[in-house]
Amino acid sequence: MDGIANVCMNEGMADSRLTAAIGHWAPRFTAGGVDAGDFSRITSALTSWDDWCGQWCRAAAEHEQLGTRALAEDRTRSAGGHLAMAAVYYHFAKFLFVQDMTQLRAAHQAAVRCLDTALPYLDPPGARLEIPFAGATIAAVLRVPPGPGPHPAVVLIPGLDSAKEEFGRVEQAFLDRGVATLSVDGPGQGEAEYDLPIRPDWEVPGAAILDALAAQPGIDPDRLGLWGVSLGGYYAPRLASGDPRVRACVALCGPYCLGELWDQLPQLTREAFIVRSGARDEQDAIRRARELTLDGRTAALTRPLLIVAGQQDRIFPWQDAVRLRDGVPGPAELLLLEDGNHGCANVSYRHRPYAADWMARQLAA
Repeated sequence: MDGIANVCMNEGMADSRLTAAIGHWAPRFTAGGVDAGDFSRITSALTSWDDWCGQWCRAAAEHEQLGTRALAEDRTRSAGGHLAMAAVYYHFAKFLFVQDMTQLRAAHQAAVRCLDTALPYLDPPGARLEIPFAGATIAAVLRVPPGPGPHPAVVLIPGLDSAKEEFGRVEQAFLDRGVATLSVDGPGQGEAEYDLPIRPDWEVPGAAILDALAAQPGIDPDRLGLWGVSLGGYYAPRLASGDPRVRACVALCGPYCLGELWDQLPQLTREAFIVRSGARDEQDAIRRARELTLDGRTAALTRPLLIVAGQQDRIFPWQDAVRLRDGVPGPAELLLLEDGNHGCANVSYRHRPYAADWMARQLAA
Protein backbone atom coordinates (compact mmCIF):
# COMPACT_ATOMS: atom_id res chain seq x y z
CA MET A 1 0.00 0.00 0.00
CA ASP A 2 2.92 2.36 0.75
CA GLY A 3 4.09 1.89 -2.84
CA ILE A 4 0.69 2.97 -4.13
CA ALA A 5 0.67 6.02 -1.87
CA ASN A 6 4.12 7.06 -3.04
CA VAL A 7 3.13 6.70 -6.68
CA CYS A 8 0.00 8.75 -6.09
CA MET A 9 1.96 11.65 -4.64
CA ASN A 10 3.15 12.56 -8.11
CA GLU A 11 0.73 15.28 -9.23
CA GLY A 12 1.45 14.86 -12.92
CA MET A 13 0.62 11.19 -12.64
CA ALA A 14 -2.55 12.10 -10.73
CA ASP A 15 -3.66 14.29 -13.62
CA SER A 16 -2.92 11.49 -16.09
CA ARG A 17 -5.11 9.21 -13.98
CA LEU A 18 -7.92 11.75 -14.17
CA THR A 19 -7.61 11.89 -17.94
CA ALA A 20 -7.55 8.09 -18.11
CA ALA A 21 -10.61 7.71 -15.86
CA ILE A 22 -12.68 10.02 -18.03
CA GLY A 23 -11.31 8.68 -21.30
CA HIS A 24 -11.67 4.98 -20.49
CA TRP A 25 -14.92 4.95 -18.50
CA ALA A 26 -17.09 7.95 -19.45
CA PRO A 27 -19.83 5.93 -21.26
CA ARG A 28 -19.93 3.45 -18.39
CA PHE A 29 -21.03 6.16 -15.97
CA THR A 30 -24.08 7.21 -17.96
CA ALA A 31 -24.90 3.59 -18.88
CA GLY A 32 -24.81 2.83 -15.16
CA GLY A 33 -27.29 5.55 -14.22
CA VAL A 34 -25.33 8.81 -13.89
CA ASP A 35 -27.16 11.77 -15.41
CA ALA A 36 -25.25 13.01 -18.47
CA GLY A 37 -25.48 16.62 -17.30
CA ASP A 38 -24.09 15.66 -13.89
CA PHE A 39 -21.22 13.79 -15.47
CA SER A 40 -20.22 16.81 -17.52
CA ARG A 41 -20.62 19.18 -14.58
CA ILE A 42 -18.62 17.01 -12.17
CA THR A 43 -15.75 16.09 -14.44
CA SER A 44 -15.35 19.54 -16.00
CA ALA A 45 -14.67 20.97 -12.54
CA LEU A 46 -11.83 18.51 -11.85
CA THR A 47 -8.19 19.35 -12.42
CA SER A 48 -6.59 16.58 -10.34
CA TRP A 49 -7.35 12.94 -9.64
CA ASP A 50 -6.88 13.74 -5.94
CA ASP A 51 -10.19 15.63 -6.02
CA TRP A 52 -12.16 12.87 -7.76
CA CYS A 53 -13.75 11.21 -4.74
CA GLY A 54 -14.75 14.41 -2.99
CA GLN A 55 -16.33 15.95 -6.09
CA TRP A 56 -18.42 12.87 -6.81
CA CYS A 57 -19.46 12.59 -3.16
CA ARG A 58 -20.75 16.17 -3.20
CA ALA A 59 -22.89 15.39 -6.24
CA ALA A 60 -24.06 12.13 -4.66
CA ALA A 61 -25.14 13.98 -1.52
CA GLU A 62 -27.51 16.14 -3.59
CA HIS A 63 -29.31 13.03 -4.84
CA GLU A 64 -29.31 11.50 -1.36
CA GLN A 65 -30.96 14.65 0.01
CA LEU A 66 -33.65 14.47 -2.69
CA GLY A 67 -34.30 10.87 -1.71
CA THR A 68 -34.42 11.60 2.01
CA ARG A 69 -36.89 14.46 1.40
CA ALA A 70 -39.07 12.29 -0.84
CA LEU A 71 -39.11 9.56 1.79
CA ALA A 72 -40.15 12.02 4.50
CA GLU A 73 -43.00 13.16 2.25
CA ASP A 74 -44.06 9.54 1.60
CA ARG A 75 -43.14 9.79 -2.09
CA THR A 76 -41.61 6.37 -1.88
CA ARG A 77 -41.19 5.62 -5.57
CA SER A 78 -39.25 8.84 -6.09
CA ALA A 79 -37.29 8.17 -2.91
CA GLY A 80 -36.18 4.78 -4.21
CA GLY A 81 -35.06 6.29 -7.50
CA HIS A 82 -33.14 9.18 -5.94
CA LEU A 83 -31.40 6.98 -3.36
CA ALA A 84 -30.46 4.31 -5.88
CA MET A 85 -28.96 7.05 -8.07
CA ALA A 86 -27.07 8.46 -5.09
CA ALA A 87 -25.63 4.99 -4.47
CA VAL A 88 -24.32 4.91 -8.05
CA TYR A 89 -22.65 8.32 -7.62
CA TYR A 90 -21.04 7.33 -4.32
CA HIS A 91 -19.86 4.11 -5.95
CA PHE A 92 -18.17 5.99 -8.77
CA ALA A 93 -16.58 8.29 -6.19
CA LYS A 94 -14.70 5.31 -4.74
CA PHE A 95 -14.44 2.88 -7.66
CA LEU A 96 -10.66 3.23 -8.25
CA PHE A 97 -9.67 5.73 -5.55
CA VAL A 98 -7.32 3.33 -3.75
CA GLN A 99 -4.67 5.90 -2.89
CA ASP A 100 -6.88 7.26 -0.08
CA MET A 101 -8.63 4.39 1.64
CA THR A 102 -10.23 6.68 4.23
CA GLN A 103 -12.07 8.65 1.55
CA LEU A 104 -12.80 5.47 -0.38
CA ARG A 105 -14.38 3.69 2.57
CA ALA A 106 -16.49 6.70 3.54
CA ALA A 107 -17.85 6.98 0.00
CA HIS A 108 -18.45 3.24 -0.13
CA GLN A 109 -20.34 3.22 3.16
CA ALA A 110 -22.55 5.98 1.80
CA ALA A 111 -23.22 3.99 -1.38
CA VAL A 112 -24.23 0.93 0.63
CA ARG A 113 -26.40 3.02 2.97
CA CYS A 114 -28.26 4.66 0.10
CA LEU A 115 -28.94 1.45 -1.78
CA ASP A 116 -30.01 -0.43 1.35
CA THR A 117 -32.49 2.38 2.10
CA ALA A 118 -33.74 2.38 -1.50
CA LEU A 119 -34.32 -1.39 -1.81
CA PRO A 120 -37.89 -1.61 -0.41
CA TYR A 121 -39.03 1.18 -2.75
CA LEU A 122 -37.66 -0.19 -6.02
CA ASP A 123 -39.94 -1.84 -8.56
CA PRO A 124 -39.68 -4.75 -7.99
CA PRO A 125 -38.24 -4.27 -4.51
CA GLY A 126 -34.88 -5.67 -3.45
CA ALA A 127 -33.66 -7.50 -0.38
CA ARG A 128 -30.18 -7.51 1.10
CA LEU A 129 -28.53 -10.91 1.56
CA GLU A 130 -25.43 -11.58 3.62
CA ILE A 131 -23.68 -14.82 2.66
CA PRO A 132 -21.08 -16.20 5.10
CA PHE A 133 -17.83 -17.12 3.35
CA ALA A 134 -14.27 -17.75 4.53
CA GLY A 135 -14.82 -16.04 7.87
CA ALA A 136 -16.24 -12.93 6.20
CA THR A 137 -19.41 -11.89 4.39
CA ILE A 138 -20.41 -11.67 0.74
CA ALA A 139 -23.12 -9.03 0.46
CA ALA A 140 -25.72 -9.29 -2.29
CA VAL A 141 -28.99 -7.79 -3.47
CA LEU A 142 -31.83 -10.09 -4.51
CA ARG A 143 -34.67 -8.83 -6.69
CA VAL A 144 -37.49 -11.11 -7.79
CA PRO A 145 -39.96 -10.29 -10.59
CA PRO A 146 -43.67 -10.13 -9.81
CA GLY A 147 -45.91 -13.08 -10.49
CA PRO A 148 -46.01 -16.67 -9.32
CA GLY A 149 -42.71 -18.46 -8.97
CA PRO A 150 -40.50 -20.24 -8.79
CA HIS A 151 -38.48 -17.93 -11.03
CA PRO A 152 -35.26 -18.52 -12.91
CA ALA A 153 -32.41 -16.36 -11.59
CA VAL A 154 -29.12 -14.91 -12.76
CA VAL A 155 -26.13 -13.97 -10.62
CA LEU A 156 -24.64 -10.62 -11.69
CA ILE A 157 -20.87 -10.56 -11.09
CA PRO A 158 -18.90 -7.30 -11.03
CA GLY A 159 -15.33 -6.76 -12.16
CA LEU A 160 -12.27 -5.22 -10.53
CA ASP A 161 -13.78 -1.79 -9.95
CA SER A 162 -17.54 -2.38 -10.14
CA ALA A 163 -19.92 -3.45 -7.39
CA LYS A 164 -23.55 -4.37 -6.84
CA GLU A 165 -24.56 -0.70 -6.46
CA GLU A 166 -23.79 -0.19 -10.16
CA PHE A 167 -26.13 -2.88 -11.49
CA GLY A 168 -29.62 -1.38 -11.25
CA ARG A 169 -30.14 -1.00 -14.99
CA VAL A 170 -28.67 -4.42 -15.74
CA GLU A 171 -30.98 -5.96 -13.14
CA GLN A 172 -34.00 -4.32 -14.75
CA ALA A 173 -33.25 -5.86 -18.15
CA PHE A 174 -33.48 -9.36 -16.65
CA LEU A 175 -36.37 -8.58 -14.29
CA ASP A 176 -38.45 -7.29 -17.21
CA ARG A 177 -38.09 -10.75 -18.77
CA GLY A 178 -39.15 -12.67 -15.66
CA VAL A 179 -35.64 -13.52 -14.45
CA ALA A 180 -34.70 -12.79 -10.83
CA THR A 181 -31.32 -11.16 -10.16
CA LEU A 182 -28.70 -11.53 -7.45
CA SER A 183 -26.07 -8.78 -7.65
CA VAL A 184 -23.05 -9.78 -5.56
CA ASP A 185 -19.89 -8.30 -4.09
CA GLY A 186 -17.47 -11.23 -4.32
CA PRO A 187 -13.89 -11.45 -3.07
CA GLY A 188 -12.04 -8.22 -3.83
CA GLN A 189 -15.28 -6.46 -4.76
CA GLY A 190 -17.46 -3.89 -3.01
CA GLU A 191 -18.23 -4.75 0.58
CA ALA A 192 -15.97 -7.82 0.49
CA GLU A 193 -12.87 -6.01 -0.80
CA TYR A 194 -11.59 -5.17 2.69
CA ASP A 195 -11.69 -8.73 4.04
CA LEU A 196 -11.53 -11.08 1.04
CA PRO A 197 -8.83 -10.60 -1.59
CA ILE A 198 -9.30 -11.30 -5.28
CA ARG A 199 -8.97 -15.01 -6.00
CA PRO A 200 -8.84 -16.98 -9.26
CA ASP A 201 -10.90 -20.02 -8.18
CA TRP A 202 -14.29 -18.37 -8.37
CA GLU A 203 -16.01 -21.76 -8.30
CA VAL A 204 -15.34 -21.69 -4.53
CA PRO A 205 -17.07 -18.42 -3.54
CA GLY A 206 -19.47 -19.04 -6.42
CA ALA A 207 -20.67 -22.25 -4.77
CA ALA A 208 -21.59 -20.34 -1.60
CA ILE A 209 -23.39 -17.71 -3.68
CA LEU A 210 -25.35 -20.32 -5.64
CA ASP A 211 -26.21 -22.17 -2.42
CA ALA A 212 -27.69 -18.98 -0.96
CA LEU A 213 -29.57 -18.09 -4.13
CA ALA A 214 -31.03 -21.58 -4.57
CA ALA A 215 -32.37 -21.48 -1.02
CA GLN A 216 -34.36 -18.26 -1.49
CA PRO A 217 -38.18 -18.45 -1.63
CA GLY A 218 -39.53 -18.02 -5.14
CA ILE A 219 -36.29 -19.08 -6.85
CA ASP A 220 -36.04 -22.21 -9.01
CA PRO A 221 -32.74 -23.88 -8.03
CA ASP A 222 -32.69 -25.78 -11.32
CA ARG A 223 -32.66 -22.62 -13.46
CA LEU A 224 -29.66 -20.54 -12.48
CA GLY A 225 -27.47 -18.48 -14.79
CA LEU A 226 -24.46 -16.16 -14.58
CA TRP A 227 -23.63 -12.76 -16.07
CA GLY A 228 -20.25 -11.14 -15.51
CA VAL A 229 -18.65 -7.94 -16.78
CA SER A 230 -14.95 -7.05 -17.20
CA LEU A 231 -13.03 -9.16 -14.67
CA GLY A 232 -16.44 -10.63 -13.87
CA GLY A 233 -16.33 -11.80 -17.49
CA TYR A 234 -13.57 -14.11 -16.28
CA TYR A 235 -15.24 -15.03 -12.98
CA ALA A 236 -18.51 -16.07 -14.63
CA PRO A 237 -17.11 -18.68 -17.05
CA ARG A 238 -14.65 -19.83 -14.37
CA LEU A 239 -17.58 -20.52 -12.03
CA ALA A 240 -19.58 -22.11 -14.86
CA SER A 241 -16.67 -24.47 -15.53
CA GLY A 242 -16.75 -25.74 -11.95
CA ASP A 243 -20.39 -25.89 -10.89
CA PRO A 244 -22.96 -28.04 -12.73
CA ARG A 245 -25.86 -25.99 -11.37
CA VAL A 246 -25.08 -23.21 -13.85
CA ARG A 247 -27.44 -23.53 -16.80
CA ALA A 248 -26.12 -20.64 -18.90
CA CYS A 249 -23.43 -17.98 -18.76
CA VAL A 250 -22.83 -14.50 -20.24
CA ALA A 251 -19.24 -13.21 -20.30
CA LEU A 252 -19.06 -9.50 -21.13
CA CYS A 253 -15.61 -8.15 -22.07
CA GLY A 254 -13.62 -10.42 -19.79
CA PRO A 255 -9.94 -11.38 -20.03
CA TYR A 256 -8.72 -14.87 -20.88
CA CYS A 257 -5.59 -14.45 -18.73
CA LEU A 258 -5.24 -11.22 -16.77
CA GLY A 259 -1.51 -11.56 -16.24
CA GLU A 260 -0.81 -11.63 -19.97
CA LEU A 261 -2.39 -8.17 -20.26
CA TRP A 262 -0.71 -6.50 -17.29
CA ASP A 263 1.56 -4.13 -19.21
CA GLN A 264 -1.32 -2.69 -21.25
CA LEU A 265 -3.69 -2.11 -18.33
CA PRO A 266 -4.36 1.49 -17.26
CA GLN A 267 -2.38 2.58 -14.21
CA LEU A 268 -5.58 3.02 -12.18
CA THR A 269 -6.50 -0.60 -12.91
CA ARG A 270 -3.07 -1.91 -11.94
CA GLU A 271 -3.13 0.07 -8.70
CA ALA A 272 -6.58 -1.22 -7.78
CA PHE A 273 -5.56 -4.81 -8.50
CA ILE A 274 -2.48 -4.51 -6.26
CA VAL A 275 -4.66 -3.35 -3.37
CA ARG A 276 -7.64 -5.65 -3.90
CA SER A 277 -5.58 -8.77 -4.53
CA GLY A 278 -3.61 -8.22 -1.33
CA ALA A 279 -0.33 -8.19 -3.28
CA ARG A 280 2.90 -7.08 -1.58
CA ASP A 281 4.08 -5.15 -4.62
CA GLU A 282 3.68 -5.00 -8.38
CA GLN A 283 5.69 -8.16 -9.06
CA ASP A 284 3.53 -10.10 -6.63
CA ALA A 285 0.45 -8.61 -8.30
CA ILE A 286 1.63 -9.81 -11.72
CA ARG A 287 2.12 -13.30 -10.32
CA ARG A 288 -1.39 -13.26 -8.86
CA ALA A 289 -2.83 -11.85 -12.10
CA ARG A 290 -1.35 -14.76 -14.04
CA GLU A 291 -3.40 -17.12 -11.85
CA LEU A 292 -6.58 -15.55 -13.22
CA THR A 293 -6.61 -17.63 -16.37
CA LEU A 294 -9.06 -19.87 -18.18
CA ASP A 295 -6.26 -22.19 -19.32
CA GLY A 296 -7.24 -25.70 -18.32
CA ARG A 297 -10.84 -24.69 -17.60
CA THR A 298 -12.48 -24.32 -20.99
CA ALA A 299 -12.95 -28.07 -21.56
CA ALA A 300 -15.47 -28.06 -18.71
CA LEU A 301 -17.55 -25.26 -20.25
CA THR A 302 -20.31 -27.39 -21.72
CA ARG A 303 -23.33 -25.21 -20.91
CA PRO A 304 -24.55 -22.48 -23.29
CA LEU A 305 -22.18 -19.51 -23.28
CA LEU A 306 -22.74 -16.02 -24.70
CA ILE A 307 -19.52 -14.01 -25.09
CA VAL A 308 -19.83 -10.26 -25.71
CA ALA A 309 -16.84 -8.12 -26.69
CA GLY A 310 -16.07 -4.74 -28.20
CA GLN A 311 -13.47 -4.25 -30.89
CA GLN A 312 -12.57 -0.83 -29.42
CA ASP A 313 -11.88 -2.27 -25.96
CA ARG A 314 -8.60 -0.69 -24.79
CA ILE A 315 -8.40 -2.74 -21.57
CA PHE A 316 -9.17 -6.37 -22.48
CA PRO A 317 -8.68 -7.13 -26.19
CA TRP A 318 -11.53 -8.64 -28.16
CA GLN A 319 -9.20 -11.41 -29.31
CA ASP A 320 -9.55 -12.91 -25.81
CA ALA A 321 -13.25 -13.39 -26.54
CA VAL A 322 -12.43 -15.29 -29.73
CA ARG A 323 -9.92 -17.39 -27.80
CA LEU A 324 -12.58 -18.31 -25.26
CA ARG A 325 -15.16 -19.14 -27.91
CA ASP A 326 -12.73 -21.35 -29.81
CA GLY A 327 -11.68 -23.21 -26.66
CA VAL A 328 -15.03 -24.43 -25.34
CA PRO A 329 -16.74 -27.68 -26.37
CA GLY A 330 -20.24 -26.53 -25.50
CA PRO A 331 -22.51 -24.18 -27.47
CA ALA A 332 -20.87 -20.76 -27.57
CA GLU A 333 -22.02 -17.59 -29.31
CA LEU A 334 -19.82 -14.55 -29.83
CA LEU A 335 -21.47 -11.13 -30.07
CA LEU A 336 -18.63 -8.94 -31.34
CA LEU A 337 -19.49 -5.26 -31.50
CA GLU A 338 -17.36 -3.21 -33.86
CA ASP A 339 -17.82 0.08 -31.98
CA GLY A 340 -17.88 -1.37 -28.47
CA ASN A 341 -15.49 -0.08 -25.82
CA HIS A 342 -14.60 -1.83 -22.56
CA GLY A 343 -17.78 -3.34 -21.19
CA CYS A 344 -19.46 -2.16 -24.41
CA ALA A 345 -20.94 0.56 -22.21
CA ASN A 346 -21.06 2.97 -25.15
CA VAL A 347 -23.41 0.61 -27.03
CA SER A 348 -25.33 -0.93 -24.13
CA TYR A 349 -28.50 -1.02 -26.25
CA ARG A 350 -26.73 -3.46 -28.58
CA HIS A 351 -26.04 -6.14 -25.96
CA ARG A 352 -28.06 -5.68 -22.74
CA PRO A 353 -31.50 -6.53 -24.22
CA TYR A 354 -29.96 -9.29 -26.34
CA ALA A 355 -28.17 -10.87 -23.38
CA ALA A 356 -31.32 -10.67 -21.24
CA ASP A 357 -33.39 -12.28 -24.03
CA TRP A 358 -30.72 -14.96 -24.47
CA MET A 359 -30.59 -15.75 -20.75
CA ALA A 360 -34.37 -15.88 -20.38
CA ARG A 361 -34.51 -18.29 -23.31
CA GLN A 362 -31.79 -20.54 -21.86
CA LEU A 363 -33.48 -20.62 -18.44
CA ALA A 364 -36.99 -21.24 -19.77
CA ALA A 365 -38.69 -24.22 -18.20
